[in-house]
Amino acid sequence: MQRAKDLNPEAIYVFIPGGAQPAAFGKALVDLGIDSKKTRILGQGEITEENARKVMGDAALGLTTAFHYDYNHQSAANRKFVALYQVAFGRNPDYFSVSAWDGMHFDLRIAGRKTGATRRRGPGRRSQGHEVESPRGPISIDPETRDIVQTVYIRRVEKVAGQLLNVEIDKIENVKDRSRRA
Repeated sequence: MQRAKDLNPEAIYVFIPGGAQPAAFGKALVDLGIDSKKTRILGQGEITEENARKVMGDAALGLTTAFHYDYNHQSAANRKFVALYQVAFGRNPDYFSVSAWDGMHFDLRIAGRKTGATRRRGPGRRSQGHEVESPRGPISIDPETRDIVQTVYIRRVEKVAGQLLNVEIDKIENVKDRSRRA
């Protein structure tokens, strides 16, 4: 981070894993005095997850990320999911939570009831081609690769009613994993 600051770039793209690292990144950003109004900070969604924003405070304002889920996503399915999750666990869901929900949803509700598939065919085959309205938005399973097809949201951290939130400013729909194709 210090080398990046010393270069005084127009923008910094950050890619770090989830977990404790985003909050540590946020602390380094604040400690080094990197001003997101002068240097655009871009990255994947983990850098602006809830705990990282709490550590960064107003230094998080303006950070721009691309990601598939945030508890602030504005849809009826997500509002219901967040409310139920908060009652059950006393906190907001994160991308791990929604991924688990989606996996269980595909496995239990769609695959078993609609296809009548047996366990011998494997979970990937049972889910392929099905589409569901997830708390993250519409998702499906690509029949060729058996990977998820989903919307990726472009978000910017803004202060909304006194809270730092990821606010969706754009989206890329039907994103597929292209790494397996030659």
